[in-house]
Amino acid sequence: MPKWFSETLHPSVRQTLKIKEVLHSGKTPFQKIQIVDTEQFGNTLILDGVVQTTEKDEFIYHEMMTHVPLFSHANPKRVLVIGGGDGGIVREILKHPVDEVYLVEIDEQVMTFSKKYLPTICKGAFQDARTRVRVEDGAKFITNQTDPFDIVIIDSTDPMGPAKVLFSKKFYQSIKRILSPEGILARQTGSTMFQPNEWMENYRQLKEFFLEVHPFVIAVPTYIGGFFSLTFASDKTNPSALDLEMLKARYGELRLKTRYYNPEIHQSCFRLPEYMKSRLPVEEMDRNAVSSTPH
Repeated sequence: MPKWFSETLHPSVRQTLKIKEVLHSGKTPFQKIQIVDTEQFGNTLILDGVVQTTEKDEFIYHEMMTHVPLFSHANPKRVLVIGGGDGGIVREILKHPVDEVYLVEIDEQVMTFSKKYLPTICKGAFQDARTRVRVEDGAKFITNQTDPFDIVIIDSTDPMGPAKVLFSKKFYQSIKRILSPEGILARQTGSTMFQPNEWMENYRQLKEFFLEVHPFVIAVPTYIGGFFSLTFASDKTNPSALDLEMLKARYGELRLKTRYYNPEIHQSCFRLPEYMKSRLPVEEMDRNAVSSTPH
C-alpha cells in the first residue's frame, strides 16, 4: 500500500500527498519535523503537520517574499530574516547587492536537515560571506539590536507554538524600532480562504505602526487552499504604485533568473480579489483603486 501524508490545517479540508520515502521524522524542543520525498513535489519540509516548502513549488513563495520588498526599497543593504531555516529566502536575497543578511532561526535542526535533504533550496546560502546565522528566538534577537535594518522578512510558521510571539503587537513595535526610516517589513499571513482572520488581524496590528500596509497574494499549490496571503508594511513606500519601467530597469540590471517574480507580477499581486478587498476599511479600498491606475 502506498504511503500518504495528509495536512488538516482546516478541520473540514484535507490535502494529501503521496510519499515515496520518509527521509526524516523526529521532534525538536520546539516542533515536530518531517522531511518526505513526495511523488509529485519532491522533497518536502513539514513542521507540526503543516507543509512549509517543497522542491517543486518553493520558488513561488521565496521569490515573492524576497523580491517584492527588496525591489520596493531604493537601496537595501542590511536585511533580517526571522525564521526561514530552509534557506530559500536568504538564497533569493543574496541575488541583490546587499551587504549583510541576518538569518535568525529558533530551531537549529530545521537548518541542519534542510541542508541535508533540501540542498536545491538553500543552494549554499548559509555559507555565503554576507550571511550571519543566529540560532535564537527572533523576538529576543530584535530587542537587543541597535543598528537599523533596511528590510525585515518574517518567514515564520503559523501563529502557534514558538511562532506565536511573532504575530503580536509588541513584536511589530520592536520591528518598527529597528527599521531604517525607509525600511520595509514583509511577512506571510496565511491562507486567504482558510485563515481569513490571520491576514486581517495582522493588517489591523500593522496599521497601528505603519502608514503603508498592503496585503498581496500568491498561488502556491502545496499551501492548503492554494491562494496565499503575504503582507507588506512601510512608512514611506506604497509598493503597488511603483513605476513599472523603474522595476523593469532594476530587475534587468541584476539579470535575475526568477521563475515566478517579474515586474508585472510585482504590480499585479497587490490587486486583491473582491472577497479580500471587502474586508478592508473603505479608505483603503479607495486607495487601492487609485494605485491600480496604469502608469
